[in-house]
Amino acid sequence: MVSDLDGETARLREAGPVVRIDLLGVPAWTVTSHAVARRLLADSRLVKDLDQWRLRQDGTVTSAWPLIGMIDVPPSMFTADGPEHRRLRAKIAQALTPRRVEDLRPVIEGLVAGLLDDLEAEAEAEAEAAASAEGVADLKHTFAAPLPMSVVCILMGVPVAEIPELMRLFKVFFSMLTPQDERLKSIEALETYFLDLARQKKAAPEDDLTSALILADEGGEPMSIQEVAGNLHAMVAAGHETTITLITNAVRALLTHPEQLRMVLDGAVGWDAVIEETLRWDPPTSHVLMRFATEDIEAPEADGLVIEKGEGVVMSYRAMGRDRAQHGGAADVFDITRQATRHLSFGHGPHVCPGAALSRLEAAIALPALFARFPGLRLAVPAAELRVMPILTQNDMESMPVALG
Repeated sequence: MVSDLDGETARLREAGPVVRIDLLGVPAWTVTSHAVARRLLADSRLVKDLDQWRLRQDGTVTSAWPLIGMIDVPPSMFTADGPEHRRLRAKIAQALTPRRVEDLRPVIEGLVAGLLDDLEAEAEAEAEAAASAEGVADLKHTFAAPLPMSVVCILMGVPVAEIPELMRLFKVFFSMLTPQDERLKSIEALETYFLDLARQKKAAPEDDLTSALILADEGGEPMSIQEVAGNLHAMVAAGHETTITLITNAVRALLTHPEQLRMVLDGAVGWDAVIEETLRWDPPTSHVLMRFATEDIEAPEADGLVIEKGEGVVMSYRAMGRDRAQHGGAADVFDITRQATRHLSFGHGPHVCPGAALSRLEAAIALPALFARFPGLRLAVPAAELRVMPILTQNDMESMPVALG
């Protein structure tokens, strides 16, 4: 858990483009430079194969390590390399088409409208209970969190009644406060759930992404049921958590920069600029675990530093987003009028996020609808009092109390 994310980001960035770090007792390297990350993310000598990690080979890292669930996961596109990754990626691309994503637009719009009603009802109930003129609602738990989980579950063909339990299991999985035995049980429950879902869809295919993955025939041999389940697990985990934080971080940035919010509401700057600047300046994912060197790699632009064979490498996306060499001397400043510069918050190279378009679409619908409904929206507590989630890898907050205005 990081209590001073800005301070950590600055220290990592100032320490160099590739920095030695300690991950809860486990040594690793982290990349903080945009340019270095672009090269290493495309380097075939850095792989996702956990068996290449020297600390796994020698027994230093076991199932007792709190972060093991982030990397020791069921086989999927996110863990494969080389030809096997290309085979799985081709099937994801065949199933998760731009048309399928765009077809979700009316679904997202309907969900957003209903969640805005829920947000208003929560604030009204709180005002009545406190006998005050204005109530407070939790923007994260009532609006930002249910939206992407509902969207990704509808996309996958998950029954709506099962969404709350999935949300609970993922919360247990991500939290660094969860005892390791409980986290391992949540991982097992999630693996069982997605395996059962894949089997059900194979027996009775429907018009959803799970069925499309099962039927996908691009790129060679069809996915096994285990591969379908592993990809579902990874896509739901990444797809909902990232979008929750994109929405809340964008709202926090705008509410703490009212002059920029006014530019957006007046139409001087578009919502796309808000989304991209949020992704750069305050990305949903602080650090992504982990890649492993299959041979000694001299890190580019790092004064001869060598990542040795078998060592682990973390990508620190928040530090990259504040990289002055890429984003200029004012990289620490939130500025939606900034001349667009490429960021890496959805990754780069073979493992670039396949759900980036869907996440952007959800934010592009949710944010303008929220401020159109509640133009007087404001934080109900000082921004400095918003508590961060006990998650090492995610840039998330526990709750976001707001007054609707």
